[in-house]
Parts: sequence; structure tokens; C-alpha cells
Amino acid sequence: VSPIVVGLTVVSMGTSAPELVISIVASLQGNPDLAVGNVMGSNLANIGLVLGVSAILRPLHVSTKVVMREVVVMVVITALLLPLILDSQIGRLEGSLLVTMLVFYLTYVVWKSKKDDPEAPHVEQHEEAGDLSSRMILRHSALTVVGVLGLVLGALAIRESAVALAEAMGISELVIGLTLVSIGTSLPELATCAVAALRDEADIAVGNILGSNIFNITFVLGVTSILSPLGF
Repeated sequence: VSPIVVGLTVVSMGTSAPELVISIVASLQGNPDLAVGNVMGSNLANIGLVLGVSAILRPLHVSTKVVMREVVVMVVITALLLPLILDSQIGRLEGSLLVTMLVFYLTYVVWKSKKDDPEAPHVEQHEEAGDLSSRMILRHSALTVVGVLGLVLGALAIRESAVALAEAMGISELVIGLTLVSIGTSLPELATCAVAALRDEADIAVGNILGSNIFNITFVLGVTSILSPLGF
């Protein structure tokens, strides 16, 4: 699988974990404005802040054809979201549609990558890859549990602080989500893309930004609204 596909899928899912957890926590705690603002603001921060800083650190030279295709996908998915939120609500039906969009998108990305470069998956194969010991499995499982626990605890703290800040400043939770919270949740994307840019891995950097935006709209909003319908 090509580097840009890795950025569009695996990397973007990982860096979007804070947005997912914070939006779910905010929605379940009765703060849908914060959940929606976090997603929308994060997408804006990814394009303006993350892409901008990455390009400043090192000019990004990517495959124009692939990037334009994914930009079109991101714009189309964003456009499809608009009629779903015209009534200022995202219910379980709309959430299910958003998640379905992601499933089709990921299937298409992997299929297209293999079709364009069928030899890519076989370039590097390590015999020892399948020889993970039980100790390694336990170690990675423990790290995953600790990471998820840290995300949840952090999300609870951020949600509480964001609500208190909104009340103290006399502004809506939506504004706090669009600004402070979204910039904070975009820091993993910023770190990942900055490192990728410095290593001259522009495809991973740009793929992460595009994939994260698509993932935020489809999976984060979708799962959040399925668990707790959003009214904003």
C-alpha cells in the first residue's frame, strides 16, 4: 500500500482519536455544541495550521493526481454533510449514513491503491512479522488500554474546562469547540505531519490531513450521533 494510503487510513485514524473521544464524551455529557464545534474546528485547523506549518518546515511535493482525487472526495463528503445538518440536528440515521460513507471510502482507497500498484504490498515482507510473542501481545495490549484510559480521562477534563471557560467568557460552547478545543485535538496531526514533512514524506503528511478531515466528518460525527443524537 502506498504511503499516501497509509496516511489516509491508519495514520489519520490514530491522530483523530482525540477528536473521537472528546466529541463522544461531550455529547454524552449533554454538550452537543462542543462536540460539533470540535469536529468542524479540527478540520479547519488541519488545513490552516497543520498543512501550513508542514509546508513552512519543508515544501510538500506530492502526487497531484492522487491528492486532487482525495481533495475532491473530502469536498464531496463535506457537501453531503450540509443537507444532513440543515435542521441543526444529526440523529442516529444521519450518523449511520456518515459511517457508511467511511466504509465505502476506505474500501475504495485500498482497492484503488492495489489496482494502481499491485506490487506495492509485496515490496517489503518480513518473515518475523508473524512471530509476535505472547509477551509482545500483552505489552501492546496494555499500552493500548493505558492509552485509551488516558484519552478518556483527558477528554473528561477538557470537556469540563471548556464548558467552564465558555460560561466564564460568556460565549457559546460551539465557539470554544471551534477554537481552543479543536486546536488542542489537532496537535497529534501537527506533530505527525511536521515529522513526516521533515523526513520528506509529503504523501504521508498530506494524506494524514485529508484522511483526518474525512474521518472526522464521517466516523467521529457518525459514531457520536449514533451514541447520542446531536442537536446544536
